[in-house]
Amino acid sequence: MPVHAFIFPGQGSQAPGMGRDLAAAFAAAREVFQEVDDTLGQKLSTLMFEGPAETLTLTENAQPALMAHSLAVLRVLEAEGGFKLADRAVVVAGHSLGEYSALAGAGAFGVAQAARLLKLRGQAMQKAVPPGAGSMAALLGCEMPLALEICAEAAQGEVLEPGNDNGGGQVVVSGATAAVERACVVAQAKGVRRAMKLPVSAPFHCAMMAPAAEVMAEALRASPPVAPVVPVVANVTAAKTSDPNEIIDLLVKQVTATVRWRECMLAMAALGVDSFVELGAGKVLSGLVKRIAPEASGANAGTPAEIEALLKVL
Repeated sequence: MPVHAFIFPGQGSQAPGMGRDLAAAFAAAREVFQEVDDTLGQKLSTLMFEGPAETLTLTENAQPALMAHSLAVLRVLEAEGGFKLADRAVVVAGHSLGEYSALAGAGAFGVAQAARLLKLRGQAMQKAVPPGAGSMAALLGCEMPLALEICAEAAQGEVLEPGNDNGGGQVVVSGATAAVERACVVAQAKGVRRAMKLPVSAPFHCAMMAPAAEVMAEALRASPPVAPVVPVVANVTAAKTSDPNEIIDLLVKQVTATVRWRECMLAMAALGVDSFVELGAGKVLSGLVKRIAPEASGANAGTPAEIEALLKVL
C-alpha cells in the first residue's frame, strides 16, 4: 500500500476561477467558502471564482484564498471518499502559507481561525516593507551552496538571503531590491542557467519581514493551534512536529526564515512516504516530486475531475 503525505501549495498558485467548479458541484466545498467569506467579512469566494487577477494576487487575498481552496478540496475528498485525513496521510506539509492549510487540514486550526490568521499574515507581510524596497528572484539551475555564495557576494551590506529552497535546482533569493538585482548579475556570472526577478509585492522569507513576524507572534499566542491529528513537517526545520507550542514558534520563525521545501520532501521520503498528494490550486508541488524524490509518485487535486481521479488512487 502507498504511504501518502498530503501537501498544500503556496502563493503563486492562485488564479481566477479557482474553486468555482468545486462550489458548483459539492456542498462540502460551498460550506468552506461560505465560512471563510463570513469570517473575513468579504466575498473572497467571488474574487476566487471571478477575479480580477490583480486583486486576487494581493497577498492579503491570495493567502486565505489558497487555504480556502485547499480545505474545500480536502473536505470534498473526505465526504466523497468516506474517510478522514488521518486515515490516508501519515504526515502533512505546506509551502509557506500552505503550512497553515496543512495544519488546518490536520485539525490544528479551524477553517475560520486559519482564514483570520492568513488575512493578518498577508497584511502584515505587505506592510513590513515599503513598496519597491524589497524584491525576490528565482535562480534556476542553482543549488543552495551556490545560492549562499551568490547572496554573500551580492549583499554588499544589504539584506539578501535564500527565501525558498524549492528543489530541482531552483532557489529563490529575497531581500533589498538593489541586492536582488546584483544577485541576478552575479548568478549569471557564476553559470546559473537563469536568474529572474519575480512579480511579488514584498521580499518574503528574509530578515526584512521581522515586523510581520512580531505581528504573527502576538496573533498566534492569542489564537493558538491544538495538536494536529498527524504530524506536520515544518518549513523552518524540515522535521516533523505535533507540539502546539513548537508549531507557534516555527510559524513565527517561518515569516523570516528560508522555506526548506527540498529538505521537507526528503524528510517525508525518509519517513517512508512514497506518494505525495497536492491538495488545492495548481500543480507546482506535485511537479517538484519528480525532481526531489523521483522514487515517489506525485498527484494533485483541485477540480472535481481531479478529485474523482485521486479517489481511485486513495
